[in-house]
Amino acid sequence: MPELEVEAREAASAKSAVPAPLARFIDRTGDLLDQGLREPELLTSLRPLLAELVARDDWLPPTHARPGADRYRQYPLHVDPQGRFSIVSFVWGPGQATPIHDHTVWGLIGMLRGAEDSQGYRFTGPHELVPDGPPVRLSPGQVEAVSPRLGDIHRVHNAIEGQVSISIHVYGADIGRIERSTYDADGTPHRFVSGYSALT
Repeated sequence: MPELEVEAREAASAKSAVPAPLARFIDRTGDLLDQGLREPELLTSLRPLLAELVARDDWLPPTHARPGADRYRQYPLHVDPQGRFSIVSFVWGPGQATPIHDHTVWGLIGMLRGAEDSQGYRFTGPHELVPDGPPVRLSPGQVEAVSPRLGDIHRVHNAIEGQVSISIHVYGADIGRIERSTYDADGTPHRFVSGYSALT
């Protein structure tokens, strides 16, 4: 997963006015975090809110929906000033995919447009990384969770041939600043910090 050089707050400051559905989701997410919920209760409460957000496909700014010719794009929609959470649009061009990677924090993925397939992985030994069940297809309106507690290693690709797919991700930290890992097929880790894609 190549590093992207744009800093979170620099990229976020370039975005246009926050659309009303996204603003409501940001406020609700902040309110839930203020309650100090444990991860299971927090994800249970956040899941329907993200499903509500991605049930509509009329709010995402065009600046956050542009595919890249070389790889997927990761655009910041919101970074909490306290670093408690971030919201990102992932834009997948035809045939684009991530390497196998982890997150190190909780996350929710809501499908807005198109579809993506996620193949989970797990370690069965220090250098034994194996698929964890069959791939999961995410279609518009559906939401999936990741975290070290639930399963945190996967590889994702655009499931719609010849089309752009877009998913909305919510993470329990400023995901663009976290040091995490990609993995070779044998489980060898490679540390990286993703940053965010530039808004143009």
